[in-house]
Amino acid sequence: MSKAVNRLAILALSEECNENARSELTFLGDGKRIYTERQREYVLSQVDFSGVRATSRILKVPRRTIQRWCRKYGKRVRRCPYWVYEWAERRRKRREFWERRGCS
Repeated sequence: MSKAVNRLAILALSEECNENARSELTFLGDGKRIYTERQREYVLSQVDFSGVRATSRILKVPRRTIQRWCRKYGKRVRRCPYWVYEWAERRRKRREFWERRGCS
């Protein structure tokens, strides 16, 4: 398989997972526009896993609404996912390594 085919397959799988999450959110609702308590709990559980912005994109719930719920329920959300700090540290070390060798 070529890179393009692999990329399309990954994107299709990702969109399928996102669609499943959106259908789960609508299943928890009562058919009205206002979000139910069960829907809020589901969204806040997804925030723990993905973060506010990603959850907003996946579930198509406004980001400000999610942020308002986080403040209301006292949920502290990190600015970055846990792995970003480790990744930034590895990147910094690689840059230092190559700068010492005169390649930048």
